[in-house]
Amino acid sequence: MTVLQDRPLIIGSHKFQSRMFVGTGRYSTFEIMQQAIDLSGTECVTVAVRRERLINAAGQNILEFIDTKRYTILPNTAGCFSADDAVRVARLGREILLQMENSGANWVKSGANWVKLECLGDTKTLLPDPIETLKATEILVADGFEVLVYTSDDPLVAKRLKNAGASAVMPAGSPIGSGQGLLNPNAIRICMEYLKENDPDFPVIVDAGVGAASDVSLAMELGVDGVLLNTGIAYAKDPLKMAHAMKLASESGRFSYLAGRIPKKLYATASSPVEGVIGVTTASK
Repeated sequence: MTVLQDRPLIIGSHKFQSRMFVGTGRYSTFEIMQQAIDLSGTECVTVAVRRERLINAAGQNILEFIDTKRYTILPNTAGCFSADDAVRVARLGREILLQMENSGANWVKSGANWVKLECLGDTKTLLPDPIETLKATEILVADGFEVLVYTSDDPLVAKRLKNAGASAVMPAGSPIGSGQGLLNPNAIRICMEYLKENDPDFPVIVDAGVGAASDVSLAMELGVDGVLLNTGIAYAKDPLKMAHAMKLASESGRFSYLAGRIPKKLYATASSPVEGVIGVTTASK
């Protein structure tokens, strides 16, 4: 059987075969979260340092449900609304993971020196504040972080973030948790053009707004390097089926992009050649 293999995705010092990144919030139970992560095929899970309750009401620790031998943990700064706050939370996340790493508790895949940066403008739109986001990126890069930065789909802002030293830029498909999918695919295309100019391997990851597997497939068919999502799985009527669907969509969309789609045409083109067929004239074609 022929098996197609894609090249790995490299972000800073990290390497992944899967191009699906998933969050850990909003699940009804840690057990469902654990199964959904498994079915998504991801190799990297992101945890909100500020918002996430490491211990739930039943006394369960979320990290007990994440196999740290299998998954890389990506701390994120969700819930931060200023550069100072985001930097503080990023450093706190690093310290937590370094303590775990130094404890020797079967820690294999450490994400201690990287962070998913979110620096939001307000609580209604949850759109990123471009000025505070850029400021936080510059500070964290100088502090030794590999920064994966959440931003709008503005190509000029995306380019500034890359120039500030971001390891990956993550334009939003639509507002966080909205489930609207990719509202402006052309803006994502331009972001990629700007970010990958003279640097085709620079990682561009669609983050936020994904609601269905078709959204993931569309994003991957645009040529982005990966998709990060949480609510689309966690709030689905059946999170486990949706996690599996998102995995398949990521893979099919990626291979569809690599294969190269046929051009769109106004008129039909016969799939079987008609030249040489008896009774077919030029006029009848």
